[in-house]
Amino acid sequence: MFTTNPFAELSASIPPSVMQTYVIIMILLVVGGTIFDVIHKQSATYFFRAGKKSEDNAKREVGGGEKVSLAIQTAASEVLTSSEFCNPKRRIAHLLGMYGFVIYLIATIVMVFSYPTAVSDTPAIWPFLWCIGALMVCVGGYWFWFFIRVDVASEGNSPFRVVRADLFILSLLASCTLGLIWAFLQSAGSTVGATLFLGLYLIASTVLFAGIPWSKFSHMFFKPAAAFHKNVAVANGSMANLPAPADRTNPEDSDRHSMELLKDAPLNMGLGIKREQPHHY
Repeated sequence: MFTTNPFAELSASIPPSVMQTYVIIMILLVVGGTIFDVIHKQSATYFFRAGKKSEDNAKREVGGGEKVSLAIQTAASEVLTSSEFCNPKRRIAHLLGMYGFVIYLIATIVMVFSYPTAVSDTPAIWPFLWCIGALMVCVGGYWFWFFIRVDVASEGNSPFRVVRADLFILSLLASCTLGLIWAFLQSAGSTVGATLFLGLYLIASTVLFAGIPWSKFSHMFFKPAAAFHKNVAVANGSMANLPAPADRTNPEDSDRHSMELLKDAPLNMGLGIKREQPHHY
């Protein structure tokens, strides 16, 4: 299973051209669904207006070179390492799911288009990466779903409670889980079981890529844009129309009326609400 290209084995019953056409359709659905989501939610309009407002309220000009530096910083911090997550468990689960999905997706495309038949000798690294990527998604996804979600961990809701916003994570988990089961049954020679789970795998994958307008799939494209806009707003001093963080060692901040109750308080007042995890449902 870890060294065998499942799509090459499948080519004995389904022509490679059919598999390749399906992958192309899924890519087009992602592009079309994201464009529809941008138009429907007016995301581009929001970022344009927010950027213009940030420039109008800027206290200093951010040059092109500095914006490039901020873009690199955003990619390295918020995107590649998900530094915005304060909860280390949530961060690790997110990184497992994100990198696992990327590896799984790339390996799928390579095997379907470059090594579609049993005649073409698939390098062992590609089915291995496909399995590892899917397993990473499953570990991160199920860990998040059953143990880390706020409405489960902190609010006491059942992990089996499902709302529309869960469409992305559930269809992603279903796609990877069913794909692994299908590959295992196919390598084990179980024709009936492999056929059944192949059909379920295709249904889950179609829901994942076709359900973008109703899921959180496209947030992976909006999230970097929002993080970059936030970093630019901090750099130019506009702070997205939010007050600057108070510095109680600065007399101008400590003498403000809103800081009156904290004026004589110690600078380090302990962990506060972070002293324990919220489990008070």
